[in-house]
Amino acid sequence: MIRTSSRRKILVAVAWPYASGLRHIGHVAGFGVPSDTFARYHRLRGNDVLMVSGTDEHGTPVMVAADAAGESPRETAERFNQLIREDLRDLGLSYDVFTRTTTANHYRVTQDLFRTLHRKGYIVEQETLGAFSASTGHTLPDRYIEGTCPICGFESARGDQCDNCGNQLDPIDLIDPRSRIDGTTPVFKKTKHLFLDLPAFRNQLTEWIEAQNDWRQNVRRFSLNFVKKLKPRAITRDLDWGVPIPLEGYENQEDKRIYVWFDAVIGYLSASIEWAANQGTPDAWREWWQSPEAEHAYFMGKDNIVFHTVIWPSTLLGYGDDGAYGAGQGNLRLPDNIVSSEFLTMEGKKFSSSRGLEILIRDFLSRYDADALRYYLSIAGPETQDTDFTWSEFVRRNNDELVATWGNLVNRTLQSAYKNFKAVPEPGALAEADTELLAAIGHGFETVGSLIEAARFKNALQEVMRLAGLGNQYVTEQAPWTLLESDRQRMGTILYVALKAIDSLKVLLTPFLPFSAQRLHELLGHEGTIAGPLEFRTIAEEDGEEHVVLTGDYESWVGRWEPSELPPGQALLEPVPLFVKLDADKVVADELARMEAAATA
Repeated sequence: MIRTSSRRKILVAVAWPYASGLRHIGHVAGFGVPSDTFARYHRLRGNDVLMVSGTDEHGTPVMVAADAAGESPRETAERFNQLIREDLRDLGLSYDVFTRTTTANHYRVTQDLFRTLHRKGYIVEQETLGAFSASTGHTLPDRYIEGTCPICGFESARGDQCDNCGNQLDPIDLIDPRSRIDGTTPVFKKTKHLFLDLPAFRNQLTEWIEAQNDWRQNVRRFSLNFVKKLKPRAITRDLDWGVPIPLEGYENQEDKRIYVWFDAVIGYLSASIEWAANQGTPDAWREWWQSPEAEHAYFMGKDNIVFHTVIWPSTLLGYGDDGAYGAGQGNLRLPDNIVSSEFLTMEGKKFSSSRGLEILIRDFLSRYDADALRYYLSIAGPETQDTDFTWSEFVRRNNDELVATWGNLVNRTLQSAYKNFKAVPEPGALAEADTELLAAIGHGFETVGSLIEAARFKNALQEVMRLAGLGNQYVTEQAPWTLLESDRQRMGTILYVALKAIDSLKVLLTPFLPFSAQRLHELLGHEGTIAGPLEFRTIAEEDGEEHVVLTGDYESWVGRWEPSELPPGQALLEPVPLFVKLDADKVVADELARMEAAATA
């Protein structure tokens, strides 16, 4: 059910993409489109949304990319931060702030949490065997080591966990471990690291996770199994690129830094703090983070579950209302929902930049509409199970559903109304068929809204398309074009009802299809922005540095999550098609040729 309390505080926490390469459509199937759909819906509901993320710029992924490009890690991070935020803007992801982890603000927040946890005894020093590259001598993070799981025999287990059996691992546990970078066998050396005492939080984590009955079952099940076998986890690394360790004896060590995954999840908090400072209201973030009424939804792919259901909650539990940011004003809020998607595959294999199996966002958007991609990922994406992307299915969904169902309803209605009235017609008395259609679509606001709130995006979009089908059926059965000479008033009434229907359906589809929703908003004669352009803003930091964030002026946007009040007499613009019909044979042939060329390059 939709909660009806006014102005709810909704934090939309979106996984941080590595600034080590361009993002592909598999990435945004997990963290991107679902989170934006959720955020746009809540804005239409009139809720106070804070959608935060940025590029994750530390750790080995960026260092590896920098080595390959002959750049410094900072240069690589800067380059990909710009390219990634351009892609996310072009896909329409409406962040309140999309920032980066190399800001002075993020360093300060991360170090405060680290220092506070250490002071409270939750971070301890231990000697361990560290994995290093045999070819470069650089440290190899757990996730850059693969081998055979000693428990279940899965041949592609990672150095931190086995995705097949779910057990937590150490790289030294793997059978025949190998570097994912160059295939060499890691060299294991004794080293000292600081460990987060995860077992100290086992009981609290178990109780908290068991109470989350609304989570997707894969998230809840995986997390409970993981918590049963918790071990202390190293949260420092032998690197010279990352957030410095703010402890005596470590501060001047140039070869040790905070673990990238410890620092990245803190980004949800640091980005919120940055957003508040950017608004000139430095304490405003507390309304989302220290209020018991706030709601937190996190969006990611399933390979990141453990960091959001175990490591980040443990950090929050340990920090409590302490440190510079707790400040005795209340505990920092735990996640309410972990919206983890499965994998989008291609040819049965997971999209992977490192393996060259990818369709880059910018390449896709250079040839096809953003809403066509958003529609496909919402209606046929990996919401609850791995899903295989094919170009033929993308074209079919575009042509048979976007064009032939929704686009057809809009085009035939607008064409007839504009040709014969140039404005929204004045209706006569409504017939039973008229009121039935408007009532069905009106009920859709409750149904679709409840599904979006439950992160059931596929079902929500299916329901909207079902209602669009009812609209097409209504127009076909009422056939207003046949009444031009015999009953112009009835013709006007039918078109008035159809226009109100598409105006309401436009709102229901705005979270999913913001670009075409705005175009239709304008064609119907409305003023203002229901889903307008996003923008880049340059932010000055206290250390004199500057960085650019992706954001938007969402307070100025119009539109409410409620049925249309389209006024009779409102002038219509000359109709243009909302979507482009694609040539299936050409698209498939062209894209397969591009894939083959890329594979042989």
